[in-house]
Amino acid sequence: MGFWRGRRVLVTGGTGFVGSRVTALLLEEGATVAVTSRSAPGKGPDVELCVGDLEDPGFAARACRGREIVLHLAAHVGGVAYNRVRHATLFLRNMRPFESVLEAAHGAGVERLLVTSSACVYPREGPFPLVERDGTAGEPEATNAGYGWAKRMQEYLGTAFAREHGLSVAIARPFNAYGPGDDFRPERSHVIAALVRRACEGEDPFVVWGSGEQTRSFLYVDDFARGLLLVAEKHPVAEPVNLGSREEVSIRTLVEMVLRAAGHAPRVVFDPTRPEGQPRRSCDVTRMIEVLGWEPTTPLAEGLRRTVEWYRAS
Repeated sequence: MGFWRGRRVLVTGGTGFVGSRVTALLLEEGATVAVTSRSAPGKGPDVELCVGDLEDPGFAARACRGREIVLHLAAHVGGVAYNRVRHATLFLRNMRPFESVLEAAHGAGVERLLVTSSACVYPREGPFPLVERDGTAGEPEATNAGYGWAKRMQEYLGTAFAREHGLSVAIARPFNAYGPGDDFRPERSHVIAALVRRACEGEDPFVVWGSGEQTRSFLYVDDFARGLLLVAEKHPVAEPVNLGSREEVSIRTLVEMVLRAAGHAPRVVFDPTRPEGQPRRSCDVTRMIEVLGWEPTTPLAEGLRRTVEWYRAS
């Protein structure tokens, strides 16, 4: 029998981009699933929907009641343009729900909690590739500081609860997610979603923030979801695990790949006067491979093709 079969699982943010994929995987594995959402989108008959605001401790307590495992995916975040001017908002709107969920999970006797952190915890400078032990070095990269500090504090508080109260805590530290169902709104989209939308709309000239030399490691959404479940299942020891790909790519190369996938050939202009975020972000996957026995399976070119197809169809 698989680990998840018959388990009573709560997925906070379970109707979102990554959360909906996690929910689908849990159902395939035979879990009994509930999800939280601020609104009431349609869900299948096999999923219990809990509608409310996780900043409300009472709602968090009701949502956690009767669950064996809580996977905390609810998050408030946007792209570089949004994140760099809303540090207080990002910190508070990520920490307050997390505190409520953590207290509620402990109060409800939940056996295991997944903390979904972020590569935004890492400092601007390496060494590279980024290793888990460096997630508390220096300060998070400045353009994402509010979100990065919130995720650092979630890791800290989850670990402290595990030590003080005996709650079994797993910590996943994923790198940049992308794929079908992402947020493509101009004011909130991350880099791949923004590039895909603009390429599919035929923008020309195609202006890209930064020099194009900054690098990233991207994680396709289905791999992201599978990795989260594996961390929760196999490594509940309050020790972060990077989730990412060995495939490090420059933004210049990424732009070329997106335009190729979209069949668009504009004049590309890089604007180094605009913010570009962390100069390099590459993922050390040693711990992920050792403790999960797993690596992502979707190459970037294939993931981009699927994302472009989904965007056009939607």
